[in-house]
Amino acid sequence: MRIDLHTHSTASDGTDTPAELVRNAAAAGLDVVALTDHDTTRGYAEAVAAVPEGLTLVTGAELSCRIDGIGLHMLAYLFDPEEPELARERELVRDDRVPRARAMVGKLQDLGVPVTWEQVARIAGDGSVGRPHVAEALVELGVVPDVSGAFTPDWLADGGRAYVEKHELDPFDAIRLVKAAGGVTVFAHPLAVKRGEVVPEDAVARLAAAGLDGIEVDHMDHDEATRTRLRGLAGELGLLATGSSDYHGSRKTCVLGEFTTDPEVYGEITRRATGAFPVPGTGGRD
Repeated sequence: MRIDLHTHSTASDGTDTPAELVRNAAAAGLDVVALTDHDTTRGYAEAVAAVPEGLTLVTGAELSCRIDGIGLHMLAYLFDPEEPELARERELVRDDRVPRARAMVGKLQDLGVPVTWEQVARIAGDGSVGRPHVAEALVELGVVPDVSGAFTPDWLADGGRAYVEKHELDPFDAIRLVKAAGGVTVFAHPLAVKRGEVVPEDAVARLAAAGLDGIEVDHMDHDEATRTRLRGLAGELGLLATGSSDYHGSRKTCVLGEFTTDPEVYGEITRRATGAFPVPGTGGRD
């Protein structure tokens, strides 16, 4: 059983539509895929309608958080998308995305980069605009070789020359809100050091004490030594250890199913969730 619990569609910063994503997941040989767009559930309806037979869809989101000045992402699975307090917080984060992206464009222009808001808006399309869209604009202009190359201190990494802060959840509040909505929380790529400063292990322990369910261990931004370290930390703190591709379509080099989650861990996630249930495919429709 192959399970990928972290993917993105055009509802945020992926390049596959939600329908294309679930079809591509099935074609890649996955049995379960989670749709976890940034701070939004906008892709749910399209994805649910298109789930092919043989694939199960897990609904979720990747929530933008910050602790002690350090950004982190919290994967939330199988929560009730209509729960009002969590929905309100997601809306606050989404509403801040456009002014933030415009401010990053302004900083890049001050640095001599001929990027425009119109270019970034075209790349984002109907998705929730974010740093990857600005990064892709830099790729188009030949400023950096690829999207990952834009996430450096020279450009868009946390604290970088063109970085702009946005509204983000306190992760303790995120855990509380997701649990109140019947969901399950997993700390995404916690030691992805190439993205910037990471949360120290003592903070992860505090999150675990507050009800965090798991940490994403097997991820493209974690080398083998890091994965071993995180697996040990998960064991010490009693956390679930997941694996995922963090698929963004053609925007990143990762592929669906590049890393996967153990079926027993997936089973525990579904047992803990009460806000929503996995959606088995019935053939889908266009």
